[in-house]
Amino acid sequence: MDPLAPLLASLSADGRLRVWSLVITVFGDAVRPRGGRVAAARLQRLMERLGVEAGALRTALSRLASDGWVERDREGRNSFYRLSVRGLGEFAPASGRIYAPARPDTGGDWTLALGGDPPGGAVVLGPGLWLVQTPRGAAGADAALSVTGRLLADPAALSDRLPTPDHREALSRLMSDLGALRSPPSAPLDAMAARVLLIHRWRRIVLRHPDLPDALLPPELRGARARVAAAYAALLPLSESWLDHDDAAFPAMPPANGTMAQRFQGP
Repeated sequence: MDPLAPLLASLSADGRLRVWSLVITVFGDAVRPRGGRVAAARLQRLMERLGVEAGALRTALSRLASDGWVERDREGRNSFYRLSVRGLGEFAPASGRIYAPARPDTGGDWTLALGGDPPGGAVVLGPGLWLVQTPRGAAGADAALSVTGRLLADPAALSDRLPTPDHREALSRLMSDLGALRSPPSAPLDAMAARVLLIHRWRRIVLRHPDLPDALLPPELRGARARVAAAYAALLPLSESWLDHDDAAFPAMPPANGTMAQRFQGP
């Protein structure tokens, strides 16, 4: 049985696959830390393992180039792609949310604020509305309107309203995907493909939904970020070895920069 079958099934369950979005995940997760440039042949090999046909990949790359997200160059007979300045600028803020460390429960008070700039670790509940946990007795938020105090005797009592149904479903399916990774793939290309599928699903969740602290989640959905980080760490060495691989079809990629070691880690 294909070790990626459960992860590929989850990708298909999301509806019509947006290949361009999957390509952006590959660039942000695997290409950007390794010089930002990838051979078209290597990208095609990986996308084929993810079930994406060559024609669909070409269409996605053409769209991304037309929209100013990627740039193409040639070296002899080989084509290479890299994120454009615009693409790098768009991905940088997203990267901070995708690879942030798990947030500890600090106890203390909660501040519900309207307006102003939400600090790190805040949960954005809507336009201009955010919630953040602060040490008891700390100053209130710098916002047009804020209320600080104990949220509830049991913050978990909100878990029937938070997350939203769409968020809850996405997290539940993620937990299922993580279960499928209890035995990591044994082949480098499979490990790279599994890593892309994991981060692609996680990226969709964190960019679409608020990053709720565990206190506001039902018990079965808690610890998602920590579990993603653990699965990612397990896949990383073997998946990186595939990027190191050099053969007649495509050259090895440059060594990863220091940002790899910082992913999912605290300051």
